[in-house]
Amino acid sequence: MSTPDPTTPRSSPPPQSRRAGAEREERVTSWRVRMALILLTALAVGVVFVTNRLLTDRFTQNTRNRAELRLVLYSGNLLSELRQNAIVPQLLARDPALISALNSANYSQSTQRLLSFVDEIGAASLTLLDKDGRTVASTDRNAIGESHRAQPYYVDALRSKDTVFTLIQHETGRFDFFYSRRVESQGALIGVIMVAVDLYKYERAWAGITDAVIVTDTEGRIILSTEPRWRGLSEAEALSEQPVNSALERAIQATADWTTLPADAYLGGEAVMRVEGRVAFRGWRIANFTTFDSVREKVNGFLALEIMAFAILLALAFYFLSRKTAVRMALFQRESAELRALNLRLQREIAERERVQENLAVAEQTLEQSSKLAALGEMSAAVSHELNQPLAAMKTYLAGARLLLMRNRPDETLSSFQRIDDLIERMGAITKQLKSYARRSSDTFEPVNIGDALASSLSMMEPQLRQRRVTINRTLPDEPVMVMGDRVRVEQVMINLLRNALDATQAVDEAQIDLVLAAGTMAVLTVRDNGTGLKNIDKLFEPFHSTKQPGEGVGLGLAISSGIVNELGGRLTARDAAAGGAVFEMRLPILNEETRAAE
Repeated sequence: MSTPDPTTPRSSPPPQSRRAGAEREERVTSWRVRMALILLTALAVGVVFVTNRLLTDRFTQNTRNRAELRLVLYSGNLLSELRQNAIVPQLLARDPALISALNSANYSQSTQRLLSFVDEIGAASLTLLDKDGRTVASTDRNAIGESHRAQPYYVDALRSKDTVFTLIQHETGRFDFFYSRRVESQGALIGVIMVAVDLYKYERAWAGITDAVIVTDTEGRIILSTEPRWRGLSEAEALSEQPVNSALERAIQATADWTTLPADAYLGGEAVMRVEGRVAFRGWRIANFTTFDSVREKVNGFLALEIMAFAILLALAFYFLSRKTAVRMALFQRESAELRALNLRLQREIAERERVQENLAVAEQTLEQSSKLAALGEMSAAVSHELNQPLAAMKTYLAGARLLLMRNRPDETLSSFQRIDDLIERMGAITKQLKSYARRSSDTFEPVNIGDALASSLSMMEPQLRQRRVTINRTLPDEPVMVMGDRVRVEQVMINLLRNALDATQAVDEAQIDLVLAAGTMAVLTVRDNGTGLKNIDKLFEPFHSTKQPGEGVGLGLAISSGIVNELGGRLTARDAAAGGAVFEMRLPILNEETRAAE
């Protein structure tokens, strides 16, 4: 047996062993990297959480302190203005010129004297009342002569020897603030001096801030506020309303997800900070509602720095712990080259889209011009359609006038000419109203009696009704049926419906048209005929859709009528009658007594 030669070199590990070792080393390194990343992420989350709580408490307290300082300033301004105006009635009640004017009833210089005081005092207005409560001098010249005998500031001034303060709320929610004092001469009452305090200048100054400020009286009513719609409400009622479109609303929406901040109140469902102060005047209170927007910005600034620092540490950890940094850098370079190529392609696509947009703009201009031409053609056809009826009536009246002249009946001839003149005015009104069909606009509305409009429409159709043997049955209520609209356009719809009913009954031996007017929640005019009925109801109200022979109509009457009724807030419908014929219903909102009083 031979022994191995000690000089023979040892064989190297097989490739499988080297590959397995490399995989084990890579797994250990990957595990270490993951643990380091997990620890670093946990540390970052903990630091951010603690910093968020500490900074939030600190900046919230700072914001609350600033809000308290603002309330002190606001309440001081209000109190200063009230005290400044409180001394004015006492001084003016002793003014010799005003006392002399009240004694002599000569007020020619009194208004000018009050005007000389108002700028120095800074009051909203100064008013001098005689002993009967009538305004004899005022800085508002339009108020001279008004009676204030029943007003609280006048009654309270008569009952007190001192200056009295009165708070009056109007129906609009606005409050007026008055100081008043009786004016005496030799112990006898001769008048009352009244000073209106302008506290709304501070409300206007608050309008530029992002906070909400309210001032409440002893009853808890809001008398001053950055939101005018809150006046007259309690604080709870004001906070329960929907938020208005203001700087405060935008700030609240920006902080909607900042739920960790301590909320003192909720405005529109969102948290706000409430700071309350006292105005040293008749138990008034002032409150300030501040959003957490500034707190969020400051806290987010510090958190952003911390997150950036941890991101840098995380990037360094990746750089030092990963053995594949070089490969990734090469990958990044390759991706950067691909991105540059993609950027070039995107630039070419953007240029192509710009050219397409330019072509689209040209096409839109062409389409708009075509639409204008089509509207012009539709309006021309509508004018021709609507004027045929008055022209036919004018021709009939002219023929009648000629016969009357030949028979030496001048009075009846003048009546025919008057009807022709009415028809000419009618044609002018129709052409004017047909413009609205092209512009989709409406004129000023006024109360319209549907019964009178129906009678006028039947009078307009009188020549056609004489040529045809048609039975007209009218069913009208005893009380007038009023709607809000344009009478000419309402009559235009009625004439179109009557004309269609006449055309539909041409082939009927005993033609009959029923007109029924009913009043409920809506004013409903029903036009029923015993003609041939309707065909293709779905396209009945489309422009240029007509079942008549060429030359007898262009299919615009019902389209125009439907547009008019829709603009008046109603609806025009059609259906086949159960006993044959067609039924058209015009429904318009009725004008009841309450609506008429509001109008």
